[in-house]
Parts: sequence; structure tokens; C-alpha cells
Amino acid sequence: MKYTKTEPGQQAFKQRSTSITARQRSLFILFDGQKTADQVLAATAGLGATLADVHALVDLGFLAPVAQVPRTPATDGQAATGVAPALSGHSDQQRYLEGKALATQITAQLGLRGFRLNLSIESAANLKELIELLPKIQAAAGADHCKELEAALRG
Repeated sequence: MKYTKTEPGQQAFKQRSTSITARQRSLFILFDGQKTADQVLAATAGLGATLADVHALVDLGFLAPVAQVPRTPATDGQAATGVAPALSGHSDQQRYLEGKALATQITAQLGLRGFRLNLSIESAANLKELIELLPKIQAAAGADHCKELEAALRG
């Protein structure tokens, strides 16, 4: 199963909530909506992270299962990302949430090179701050990889 961070989870992470253990913080960082729980657990095996830690984050409401987009001819390109295409007319909040999910996915694929950028994305509190990070994301990942993100942010 694939999980993604929730807004309450991101707030708890930013505020260094004591309800999240050090192991769980490491897990939380790696969940990007693309990796499965098994992949994240394999990456954190040396820390002693377990499936119980993942379930604890879900129970706290800090992680949520990723909704799968059905594969159709119209959405075939977006089905692989698990994110529906950006639609014009979205509110700023919708564009922010969609853009934040896409930006997190892009920077997570950069590995350690994208770690600081990923933290900046996690700290972005609104659409304006996320748009300000777009040039840095494009520089790190390449403009071609960021077309969907740019479309989502700019509406």
C-alpha cells in the first residue's frame, strides 16, 4: 500500500510533535505517495522501523492511503503518478494541495539531493510559497519533469 502525508501530519512534523517517535519521523519523511510501505520499511530497516510504526502514523491521521486514479485513455499519463490532472478553476487551496503533492513526489525521486528541497516544500504554508519554490524544483529536477507541477500551481 502507498501512503502520503496529511496536512495534520505535516503540521505535527514541522512542530516536532512528541507524538511522533524518531523512527516514525524517518518513515514519515520517506512517504511521498509513490513508495509502498514495504519500500519505505526496507529503506529504514536499519533504524528498526516496523509496520506497527506505519500503522501508528495512519492511526494518528498523519499518513493516508493514496487513492489510485483509474487508468483510462484520458488519464493514462497521470495514472502512473496517482494524481489527477490539474483542472482550471481550482481554488488556491486545491492548487496548493495538488502542487504540494506533486512537488513532494518530484523531490523524493531526487534522493538525498532533494532532501533539503523536500523540507522546504513541507514548510511551504500556502500556494504563494510553493510557487516561489518552483524555480528551485525545476533547477534540481529539470523543467521537463516539472511541467505537471507548474500547470497545477499556475492553474
